[in-house]
Amino acid sequence: MAFLGLKHPVCPGCSSFLMEPYIGCLSCEAKTYICVSCFAKGWEGGSHQNNHQYEIITNDFPVLETQWTAKEEMKLLEALSDHGYGNWHDVSNHLQGRSKQECESHYNRVYLNNTKPMLPVFTSATIKKQKAIPCKACDDPPRPIGDSQRSADMAGYMPARSDYAKEYDNGAEWDVKDIYFQGEEDSLLTDLKYAAVDIYYNRLKERHARKKIIRDFGLLSIHKHHIQERNHDQAVRNIIEKMRKFSRLQTPFAHDKLVEGLVYELDLRKEVKRLQEFRKQGNRSFVAARMYDKLKFRREPSRIRRKTLLSEILSISNSSSACQQWLQRQALVDAGHKKLPLVVPLSSSRSSTPLDLTGYSGYERLNEKEKMQLCATVRILPEAFFEYKRIFQNECTKLGHLKLKQARNLIRIDVNKIRKVFDFLVKEGHINTS
Repeated sequence: MAFLGLKHPVCPGCSSFLMEPYIGCLSCEAKTYICVSCFAKGWEGGSHQNNHQYEIITNDFPVLETQWTAKEEMKLLEALSDHGYGNWHDVSNHLQGRSKQECESHYNRVYLNNTKPMLPVFTSATIKKQKAIPCKACDDPPRPIGDSQRSADMAGYMPARSDYAKEYDNGAEWDVKDIYFQGEEDSLLTDLKYAAVDIYYNRLKERHARKKIIRDFGLLSIHKHHIQERNHDQAVRNIIEKMRKFSRLQTPFAHDKLVEGLVYELDLRKEVKRLQEFRKQGNRSFVAARMYDKLKFRREPSRIRRKTLLSEILSISNSSSACQQWLQRQALVDAGHKKLPLVVPLSSSRSSTPLDLTGYSGYERLNEKEKMQLCATVRILPEAFFEYKRIFQNECTKLGHLKLKQARNLIRIDVNKIRKVFDFLVKEGHINTS
């Protein structure tokens, strides 16, 4: 038997890679393969003895055609994988004694134009029913020009191969890449290998199902799909987005009919609500309803204006200055002026509540004025006040006086708080300004 497509095993006698032909032991429970040189020397190791029955492992026998050996078939497929279909000159360089015409005619005759199965179907007692692995992604794939906008929209899809640059579950093949069947191994190990292949098949089915959804629902061009959705209002877009997750449970036609039904239901609900509004307003005929719609459309700008006016009144209700500005602005409106000043509330902000300093570090060191007139109202912690006081006094001692501008350069906090602390210290005589 030959190991088609497998990596070279290692000889246990000399640790070299086994190159064909090499020897396989038929008597050892664990299959043993040794090179011709070790076989000629009578190498023995483990359970292997030099008097065991053996077979010669080689791929120099025909598989698909009598003129082509298995080794040449493998080299042909590997060369096509490296250089691609059509590069027959480079492919023939990998096969000694084969011309590019022979390689092309053999590949087209055996692999492309052969309608009969090339190899017998693998069956097993574990796998009762043969499963065909799905591989066809699209019946008629679109083929846009390479640098076109549509090609950019189909990022990741390769039309010439009807495939994707990166597959869904891209690492599925890693779990089965090293699995091979020797035919004379433990039954439990064989069952585990079959289970791994079955799991791999299920992952391929999921990959194929996703490709089928993309093909059947026309999702190859995402940009085009988004443009179609923008033609609807937000309510319809929400329905389409929520129902997209159920698309894989039905055919594209059935899914479209379901979405159309939900959109139609939404339109009916809007129409029912509209008719209820007509009836609530006392309209008993469609003529009256149309007149109501016209009048409502005319009243809409004034309604928005009144709403804006109410917002302005509420925003300036706490500011006497802003109220006076608003009254002057309304007088200009009544007089017919078009250029109107903005209403700017000057004192609409509410005064902050005094800070409860009880329990803070340094509270006992504050006197009554520092507690009530400064720290609580300005909301400054005792330790921070003592630090500001120390900085101002040191600077005043150094210069002989201290100005408000100089005090603001010493401490980087709110300028209003600095001014209040500075004024308080000047009033209490802790610092002088001249």
